[in-house]
Amino acid sequence: MKQPCVYILASKSHAVLYIGVTSNLQRRVWQHKNGVVAGFSRKYNVHQLVYYEVHQSMQAAILRERQLKKWKREWKENLINGLNPNWDDLSMIFE
Repeated sequence: MKQPCVYILASKSHAVLYIGVTSNLQRRVWQHKNGVVAGFSRKYNVHQLVYYEVHQSMQAAILRERQLKKWKREWKENLINGLNPNWDDLSMIFE
């Protein structure tokens, strides 16, 4: 089932964050974790799903992604801490 989502991945040390958008969060997180697609997340080992938001439309999700990418690091951390204060890997929801 397609469900537009914005998500944030973090490296193990939480030093690096990656913000993305997808219509299939489970598949996309699997791709990141398995290094299927060359790019930022594979290069910097950013594989832990620490935050996500579900949206009603892809257009809304894309707008939110663009907004979050402009945010200061501190704001992104506060957003993550509000949902996931221990920065646990939320990809366990797919198991």
